Amino acid sequence: MKILALNCGSSSVKYQLYHWEEHKVIAKGIVERVGIG
Repeated sequence: MKILALNCGSSSVKYQLYHWEEHKVIAKGIVERVGIG
């Protein structure tokens, strides 16, 4: 099973994708300056 965890702030989004059975992080990242023109 894969689990996507999102942390949404006022101007950024952080994420991690986990593989539950293997207890591994598959991908992670951050998107900054969301909504800043």
